[in-house]
Amino acid sequence: MTDYYSKAAGEVLNELNTSGQGLTNVEAELRLSKYGENRLPEKMKKTRIKLFLEQFKNYLIFILLIAAVIEIFLSKYTESAAIFIVLLINAVLGYTQEYKAQTSIESLRRIAASKARALRDGVRTQIETAKLVPGDIIFLETGDKVPADARLIETANLQAQESSLTGESIPVEKITDEFEPNLQMGERRNILFSGTIIVNGRGTAVVTATGANTEIGKIAELIQGEDESTPLEKKLEQLSKHIGYFVAFVSAVVFIAGFLRGEEIFNLFLTTVSLAVAAIPEGLPIVVTVTTALGIQRMAKKNALIRKLSSVETLGSTTVICTDKTGTLTSNQMTVKKMYVNREIIEVSGDGYSTEGKFAKDPEDFMLLLKAGALCNDASIKGKPFGDPTEIALLVLAAKAGLVKEELEKESPRTEEIPFTSERKYMVTIHWNTTYVKGAIDAILNVCDRVLINGKEIKLTEKERDGILNANEMLAGEALRVLGFAYKPSSGEHSEKEFIFLGLQGMIDPPRRGVRENIQKCRRAGIKVIMITGDHPSTAAAIAKQLGLEVKILTGREIDALEDLSSIVEDIIIFARVSPEHKLQIVESLKKRGHVVAMTGDGVNDAPALKKADIGIAMGITGTDVAKEASDMILADDDFTSIVNAVEEGRGIYENIKKFLRFQLSTNAGAILTVFIGTLAGLPLPLTALQLLWINIIVDGPPALSLSVEPLEKDSMIKPPRNPREQILTKEMSGYIITAGFIMAMGTLGIFVYMIDKPQAQTLAFTTFVFFQLFNVLNCRSNSRSVFKIGLLSNRTSILSITSAILVQVAIVYLPQMQGVFGTVPLSLWDWLLSAATASIIFIAFEFYKAVRRNDQSLPPK
Repeated sequence: MTDYYSKAAGEVLNELNTSGQGLTNVEAELRLSKYGENRLPEKMKKTRIKLFLEQFKNYLIFILLIAAVIEIFLSKYTESAAIFIVLLINAVLGYTQEYKAQTSIESLRRIAASKARALRDGVRTQIETAKLVPGDIIFLETGDKVPADARLIETANLQAQESSLTGESIPVEKITDEFEPNLQMGERRNILFSGTIIVNGRGTAVVTATGANTEIGKIAELIQGEDESTPLEKKLEQLSKHIGYFVAFVSAVVFIAGFLRGEEIFNLFLTTVSLAVAAIPEGLPIVVTVTTALGIQRMAKKNALIRKLSSVETLGSTTVICTDKTGTLTSNQMTVKKMYVNREIIEVSGDGYSTEGKFAKDPEDFMLLLKAGALCNDASIKGKPFGDPTEIALLVLAAKAGLVKEELEKESPRTEEIPFTSERKYMVTIHWNTTYVKGAIDAILNVCDRVLINGKEIKLTEKERDGILNANEMLAGEALRVLGFAYKPSSGEHSEKEFIFLGLQGMIDPPRRGVRENIQKCRRAGIKVIMITGDHPSTAAAIAKQLGLEVKILTGREIDALEDLSSIVEDIIIFARVSPEHKLQIVESLKKRGHVVAMTGDGVNDAPALKKADIGIAMGITGTDVAKEASDMILADDDFTSIVNAVEEGRGIYENIKKFLRFQLSTNAGAILTVFIGTLAGLPLPLTALQLLWINIIVDGPPALSLSVEPLEKDSMIKPPRNPREQILTKEMSGYIITAGFIMAMGTLGIFVYMIDKPQAQTLAFTTFVFFQLFNVLNCRSNSRSVFKIGLLSNRTSILSITSAILVQVAIVYLPQMQGVFGTVPLSLWDWLLSAATASIIFIAFEFYKAVRRNDQSLPPK
């Protein structure tokens, strides 16, 4: 990297062939082709060939491959080819699922790509950080993550946290001066480094290096760590191992019993191995990933971007949603409706960001108050409104009086600023001739000693102070957000005192559409909604009433006075005047009471609370990069409704995984019991090795996967949240698995014994077991509701998979080529009806069980 830190800003601009107006889009595209995208090096992804070959790593699959080779040496070419074909189908299905999951997650990463503010064609715009190139002019402010290495050309109290690069925990003050060559990284105070965080102030810089050419790119590890399994995946892997041990025992018993009866060793060996393959749910982890990835894509379409797979599992068990008021519960288009100036309230017409509107009095009487709002301001309404909604509202108000920020700044340029922080609670801008301050009324009054009334300065007496505070209470009581404004003539040395109070501006941010209904939806789902805001308690209460929330308020000051917040936290619905530190206390207190907490946040200081929460939710529009990095989920639209949708989707995903598990394990149980009981009873094998493999891969596979796209059940959000410590294999599910498996085994063996002296006995048993699986899919579509209630055709994928399985079974029974492979013979119409009728027992039995259970639940308690 060129030593840009040792060169003047103008020289750097010339060397990079750019200017203060930034690059043109055409030039940026040319440089993107030359330098590549602004991304850090990533580990090499698995190739398609490697993904495919990994499908054969399972030890049971390996044994089957050996068996197929032995078949060749025994001149049993048809049987060998059949095994190879079945294993190939299994590999293709596994490969397809894993590849789809991998590409789904990659597409979500592209959706959630971070943005940077840059100048292109002289216009300030937002672009993906990956599209930044050397020579781009970028803008940064408190909370931003630096997107590329850049040389500063303008700063205002700028500080950066560079501990990720230098290990130094103290923020570095950044300036624009040039330095001597050969400095260490931490001494280059005019350079911003990619990946570091802006913790104070704002700045403008020119990009000098991107991607692998940045300092962090040079030291980035070439190999990333493997993705950690989610808690659910770990539970399923452990479950699969336990099943494996059990199946090994059953297979050994079957083998020994068959050997003692004098059956052919090789066929017996192949049968026991096939039984093991059919019984062990090797595909569970893959299905979980696919199901989760598909669910995440559905969430993305609903503006909820999931950053961690494990978050999907946690969403379904959320018991409390702690949400910011502004921008999440409300629309985030602030409009100034009333002002307090010259000891009176003045109303203003107009809505949103339109500059159309009128004042109840001549604005000449309070022009200085409007100027303060326009100049003590980092937003812009030139073109598309850009910046904080509150500041945009102030610019819109000034524009209604004919004041344009850009023209005011030409007359009185800003020379310095002190940015707003949650601790200070006000912002100061210093101009050539005047210093302005705006912020929370309490903080503003603390730095004022005079007040401007009709153009005259008078002392800020207790009476005047009380009048201002009363006006503030009145405006806040109308759900208006109130800011105070003051000014003083600029002097050589700045001090944050002796300001002259100008007045108040009260604005409203109306509730978003649909939020009230979604809060009620949460209440029915057993989820508590807590409003958290930095606003005045009366403002919070007014909005809460509009949203149907109970007005039980605790302020930040009252939190500080408590010894133990957890003792009363469950009784509070609204937390007002809170800081980010209070947010962390709220999360800790709720978790202490056993809650699963979702917390929203957008600021740098929200990061600890987002990290501590079970689900940290960052705002996609107003959120800082720090908040997004600390989060588990990002709201693309900052809307509370998207949180509720994500919770509902999370519940649906978990339920669909349980449905798959219910189907797969009950099928496995049926296969094991059929062969095991038949062997112990001294019967010939009712199912051949190839038939077992076919059932496991073709008959089980597509119908099982169709359960992963089962639509959300209507009652998913009227049930209480699940306990996250609950085992995936519950007593109720275990009971179903054993009962369903026993019914399948008895039905299949019953048909086999009934027809044992006839040539179609094994074919009929095979077909009956296939029909059992297809009826079982219908059972597993809902744990509590009849398939006719949820809609037989509501999951067309399921119906298609069932229909396809039946057609394939017909082909196996009647096509001569298939008969030779699977050892089948043609069946009569009566055989088909007998098989289907026997298998339907499992469907009828559980439909009856569901109806009885629903009636029991509807009866009043005794």
